[in-house]
Amino acid sequence: MSTDQEAQEDELLALASIYDEKEFRRAEAAKEGEIHLCLELPPDFRLLVKGQNSTEHHLSFLGPLVLSFGFPAEYPSVSAPVFTLSSNWLTRVQITALCRRLDELWEENQGNVVLFTWMRFLKEETLDFLGIQSPLEIQSTESESGQQQAADVSGEKCKVQDLDPRAVQEVDARTDILSQLLDFDEAQKQKVFDGKVFCCGICYSEKLGSDSLLFKECQHVYCKACMKEYFQIQIRDGKVQCLNCPEAKCVSVATPSQVKLLVGEDEFARYDRLLLQSSLDLMKDVVYCPRKSCCMAVMVEPDSTMGICPACKYAFCTLCKRSYHGLNHCKPTDDDYRSMRAEYNSASEERKKFLEKRFGRQVIQKVLDSFSTDWLKDNCKQCPCCGTNIQKNKGCNKMTCSLCQSYFCWICMTVLGREDPYSHYNDPSLPCYLKLVSGAGDIKLTKDGNVLLHEMLRAALHVGSSPPGDR
Repeated sequence: MSTDQEAQEDELLALASIYDEKEFRRAEAAKEGEIHLCLELPPDFRLLVKGQNSTEHHLSFLGPLVLSFGFPAEYPSVSAPVFTLSSNWLTRVQITALCRRLDELWEENQGNVVLFTWMRFLKEETLDFLGIQSPLEIQSTESESGQQQAADVSGEKCKVQDLDPRAVQEVDARTDILSQLLDFDEAQKQKVFDGKVFCCGICYSEKLGSDSLLFKECQHVYCKACMKEYFQIQIRDGKVQCLNCPEAKCVSVATPSQVKLLVGEDEFARYDRLLLQSSLDLMKDVVYCPRKSCCMAVMVEPDSTMGICPACKYAFCTLCKRSYHGLNHCKPTDDDYRSMRAEYNSASEERKKFLEKRFGRQVIQKVLDSFSTDWLKDNCKQCPCCGTNIQKNKGCNKMTCSLCQSYFCWICMTVLGREDPYSHYNDPSLPCYLKLVSGAGDIKLTKDGNVLLHEMLRAALHVGSSPPGDR
C-alpha cells in the first residue's frame, strides 16, 4: 500500500471515529463519501422569511451543508480531493465563495490531509466568512432571481457567470424552504437535548434527555417513566384536556406526538377520540346523532333545528334529539316540565330565548302559571267569605281577611262572630278547642270573651303593630 493510500485510509478512519453516521458517510467500495455539517447559531438568531406575509422565527441551528468528496490516487501528496458543496438555503454565489475558500485551504496545506480542516472551516467560520448576521432573510419559495443575487464575500462581488460548477443549490420546488429549515432546527435541538442529563421534577432521579420529556413552552423536564404513568391515569379518567405540565400553576400542555410516544396504541386511540370529541363539543354548529348505536358528529346549518346523520341518515331535532318534527315546538317530557320552571327562572336571557325557541312561549307561560297555582295551593287558604287567598306566617289561629275583614278560624275555616270570635276556641265539642295558639297548651278564655288571660296572650303574641291572629 502506498503512502497516499495509507494517509487516505487513516483520514477516513479518524473521521468515522469523530462523527456519527448521520454526519459522516463513507462508501465501502471506494475512497469517497459525504459530510453533513450543521451550523450552530449564536443566541437569539432570527430568520426573516419574506413573501406576501413576512414571518420571523428563532433558530438555533442552520444546515446542513453537504460536502461530497472523492480521493484521487495522488491525494494528499499532489492532488486535492474532488468535491461538490451543496446547501438548500445558501445561494450559488455564496456556495461558490465557500468552494474557492476550500481551494485556498488546500493550497495552504498541500501534502497533508485536508478534510478535517475543510469541515472545521465550514462548521465554525461559514457565517463570519459570508457575513451572515441576524436576521437572515430568505424567500419563502426560491426563485431564479434569488439564485442570481450577488453576495458581498470578503470585500469581493461575484458575478453570475463566475459560478463554480461544484457549487450546488438543492432546491425542491415541492417543498417550502422554511419548513425544511424549521424541521432541521427542531431535529438538532432534540439531538442536543438527548445527550444531556436532567433531574426529573417528580422522582428526582437523573436521566438522559433521551429518557426524558421536555415541555416546550415552559422547558420543564420529567423522566418518561413518570410522565407515562401520569398520562395513563389522566387518559383513563377521561381528562385528556389536563395533560399539562405537573409543575404547580404551569399551563404548558403536552403535544399529541409526545403523548403518542409514551402511551400504548389503545390508550392513545382513547386520548385521540376524547380530544376530538371535546373539541367538537366547543363548536356550536356540531351535534351528535342521538342514536346510541351511532353517535356520529353532525354539522348543523345556521338557524336550523334539523340534523341529518351522515352515517345512519337519521333526521332528528337538534333541540330535543327526537325525530324531526318540522316547525312544531318540542313536546316536553315529564322531566322537562319538572325542571323547566326552576331552569327558566334562574336562566340568562340567552338561555331563556333557547327554552322559548325549543318549547314555545305558551308552554313556558303555562309552566310558570302552574307554579303560581301550586304555590298558592301549598301555602295559602281561601277566606270562607270572599275566597281571597291568605297566607298565615305567624300569630294565633283567629284570622282576619285582609279584603272583607271577616274573622275565621285557620284550623277549621269556620266564620267567627264579630262580638266574641275567641269563644270558638272554648267549645270542647270543636276540634279547635284550646287551639287558639298552636302548641300553647291549656289556655282558657272567659265565657263572655272578656279576657282574663286574653291580654296576656295578646302581649305574648304581639309582633309589631298588628295583633296576633289578624292576618
